[in-house]
Amino acid sequence: MMLVNSPDSALDANLAIALDALLAEHSVTRAATRLHTSPAAMSRTLARLRRTLQDPLLVRAGQAMVPTPRAEALREEVAAVVQRLEALLSPDTGVDPATLRSTFTLQTADLVGSALAPGLLRLAEQEAPGVSFRLRAEELEAGPALRDGRIDLEVGSIDHVDPETRVEELVSLRMVAAVRPGHPLAEGPLTSARLAAAQHVAVSRRGRFTGPLDTALAEQNLHRRVGIVLPSHLAAMTLAARSDMVCLVPAALPGAAPSPLTDDAIGLGLRLLDIPLTLPPITVGMAWHPRHAADRAHHWLRNAIRRTLRTSGNTTTRRGV
Repeated sequence: MMLVNSPDSALDANLAIALDALLAEHSVTRAATRLHTSPAAMSRTLARLRRTLQDPLLVRAGQAMVPTPRAEALREEVAAVVQRLEALLSPDTGVDPATLRSTFTLQTADLVGSALAPGLLRLAEQEAPGVSFRLRAEELEAGPALRDGRIDLEVGSIDHVDPETRVEELVSLRMVAAVRPGHPLAEGPLTSARLAAAQHVAVSRRGRFTGPLDTALAEQNLHRRVGIVLPSHLAAMTLAARSDMVCLVPAALPGAAPSPLTDDAIGLGLRLLDIPLTLPPITVGMAWHPRHAADRAHHWLRNAIRRTLRTSGNTTTRRGV
């Protein structure tokens, strides 16, 4: 959308669009590129915004520009206004997936990503060959990253509660113990005492040694030994496949369809053992910003995620659709 000249006395729609770009990019040059105009024109627009709002909005800090407190306070409201304008002025004509030329950025844990990738690629090849995917590790704070467009979708255990974020629960899983073939725990009944006595590898991005299993064992006056904490389920499963370490992995609930999240464990030759304790289920879901709610391309992506995780017809939605 191009900028047009208008009087300084009014904050018109074009100025709102320019302000949204400037506050998102923190750069006159990048904002100009985003709006297909020149840096000089964008610089004049910034000057006009400063006069209109009586605030510098962006100030120099070394080699970068940083927003003022007023600009920070305006950012979400301006973005919402621009999104409503775009929705108002964009006809809902639908999108043929075969015509899409998009790269979707997903943030997800490695185990979920490895379960999603084959199915997503297969669906893209069949329905939307112009679509590609970028999977990021859980390195960004998901709420702000969804809001400012650094990621299109978060898939995994959704633990942030931003009121505007839309969340859909996809599948509930239980935790099982994964061990190498021939592991002592695979012989005979698995008891709580035998499980506690084994050497464990824990998975935690934050480096935590304890979790729900430790709470359940403590209720029976048992304590397990965690020899190492790794940030990745795939790394932990690889270690378990090559040692006597025990690794917890998610699996389908009894009576449910098999979960692709356990495919990697099975592919590594690990045996999956039921844990003789009651542990809380793990819920895998997806989260997105409401500006994508009516976007047809994003709708195809969300549906592809549902189909890939084999949860069609068994989903619940919270805070929007």
